[in-house]
Amino acid sequence: MPLPRDEQPAARRGRDRRARVLLPRPGRARVEGEPPSTAVIGGGIAGLAAATALAERGVRVTLHEKEPVLGGRLAGWPTELADGSRATMSRGFHAFFRQYYNLRGLLRRADPGLTALTGLPDYPLRHSGGLCDSFRKVPRTPPWSALGFVALSPTFRARDLLRMNPVAALPLLDVRVPGTYEQLDGVSARDFLDAIRFPAAAHHLAFEVFSRSFFADPRELSAAEMVLMFHIYFLGSSEGLLFDVPREPFPDALWDPLAGYLRGHGAALHTDSPVDSVAPAPDGGFTVTGPAGSRHHDAVVLALDTGGLRGLVARSPELGGAGWREQVAGLRTAPPFLVSRLWLDRPVAADRPGFLGTSGYGSLDNVSVLERWEGEAARWAARTGGSVVELHAYALPEDADRVREQERLLAQLHAVYPETRAARVIDARHEWRADCPLFPVGGYAGRPTVRTSHPALMVAGDLVRTELPVALMERAATSGFLAANALLERWGVRGQRLWTVPDRGRSAPLRALAAWRRGDT
Repeated sequence: MPLPRDEQPAARRGRDRRARVLLPRPGRARVEGEPPSTAVIGGGIAGLAAATALAERGVRVTLHEKEPVLGGRLAGWPTELADGSRATMSRGFHAFFRQYYNLRGLLRRADPGLTALTGLPDYPLRHSGGLCDSFRKVPRTPPWSALGFVALSPTFRARDLLRMNPVAALPLLDVRVPGTYEQLDGVSARDFLDAIRFPAAAHHLAFEVFSRSFFADPRELSAAEMVLMFHIYFLGSSEGLLFDVPREPFPDALWDPLAGYLRGHGAALHTDSPVDSVAPAPDGGFTVTGPAGSRHHDAVVLALDTGGLRGLVARSPELGGAGWREQVAGLRTAPPFLVSRLWLDRPVAADRPGFLGTSGYGSLDNVSVLERWEGEAARWAARTGGSVVELHAYALPEDADRVREQERLLAQLHAVYPETRAARVIDARHEWRADCPLFPVGGYAGRPTVRTSHPALMVAGDLVRTELPVALMERAATSGFLAANALLERWGVRGQRLWTVPDRGRSAPLRALAAWRRGDT
């Protein structure tokens, strides 16, 4: 069998010549003899990545997803609108950054040219006070990216720059994993920014965009996680901050084609298939039990969200050691977030961008105009003369009144795009969720790793500790591949080649200065 495209020696994904390659252990191309069986529990990005790497190499894969559709937090499902139109609802906008080497490699399995993705021309940020930032003209390569952003941004004034504490900012320039966590995990993102004395406007527009990508209040988020994000997207990578989005809803663009690819490699994909428990078997494998009964597997990959992993482990009393079970039980979930998608009877102004990050408008964190890039929304807008607008509000109070928050979000849209005040909402869908992992201050050491004490039990997902410079969707994909690689290594099979952004700051003199400040020898 020919190797996947990302496995061929000439393949080097991404523009960054300093991208780091992680080579798998040497081994055979495929399993030999009776293939081992693996249960992958969870059909999101992490589970699909693990299933893909295993199935390609001849492992018998059975994937269980409790929801009716694949995709996890990027799933989509059909809905009928008040005007009789069929539409696809989801949990909202996601940006596919060019730094997501492993996620993009996964998608290339079914779409070699990534034709299902399209680039947005800008990543604008707007503050209610009138300041706006843009990344379209910012150079991609550090340090010119940072210097260009400062030079072009109205949020940086000379007197603000003079007030900043450059010594406190040195960790931004010397990111190391896991060293950055050892240094900064005990500090909140907000306290770190205050120590730098970052300009208040830039604080809102630049840094809070990163911290709130974790669906968390900066006062609760680990500074290490935010600094790592800044490294991945800005100071450590030359891929820049522009990104791609799917041309069609997630199922059509991403998951249906990948499901077909997996089935073509013999994987069994079961949706509407929750798993009740997992128990170690005497032969070193596992018994996986669900509503349809029990089945034996040689290995298991737990690719669940935070609540799903906690629940499954709690229902599986023989699974893992006491310390690991304590780690899983201690995982926390980020505060609730709201996605409101509105089908309006008239268009927003023609110059509105496809995506806008916002700050200072209350709970509103961003606005998407879906017909600017998604085919399904564009066809509806062309047929009706309206617009499809999506609003996100992150880190809402646990006891938030849902109806009131939805109304507030609409009022905040009117403040950002005043022309929408005159629009009639033909239909609306609201998704309230609270299932993203929280990366709290001091929480890094307590997160589970991909490997467990059982050599055939792996954990994958954006909640795991990988000790690699990856985050969000890319952490999910990378951890899924790492879980597959660990199992393949047991069976003498060569795993998936992986890539990351550089694993340290790009400037040797600045790294040396930061190390001197830390007292490193």
